[in-house]
Amino acid sequence: MKTVVLGVGNVLLRDEGVGVHAVKMLATCELPKDVEVIDGGTSGFDLIDVICEAERLMVIDAVRAGGEPGTIYHFELQDLEGSLSSFKASFHEIGIIDVIRAAELLGKKPRVEIFGVEPKSVEVGMELSEEIANKIPHLVNKVVSRIMECN
Repeated sequence: MKTVVLGVGNVLLRDEGVGVHAVKMLATCELPKDVEVIDGGTSGFDLIDVICEAERLMVIDAVRAGGEPGTIYHFELQDLEGSLSSFKASFHEIGIIDVIRAAELLGKKPRVEIFGVEPKSVEVGMELSEEIANKIPHLVNKVVSRIMECN
């Protein structure tokens, strides 16, 4: 089963770039050969081919869900079904959920898991806040553990 781990976010908006920072660390880990790690940045609909080719998609992104900064969330896309209209999984103009939904319209429906981190600051700046930077190793460990569970 092809698994894609996709880190998304804008590294110019501090903690909004958490997904990109996480996949950079994840890329240094030893992973099964059927796992592809991709820095999706703020690509939006440019990621449609990546999503369509995945059987399992693990997205890492900043998620504003009301928790304390640094809170790590893990859920499957179907867990959001009733609340998608009020849930903002991304700060991007075109959210990753929108791109996943577009892939579904094309007949491609990977199993989707989202790993999110509650941001502290989305102000202009390239460094993660200390609280979020300290969570990256823990987040990467959670993603690796989940990959290994499913393989």
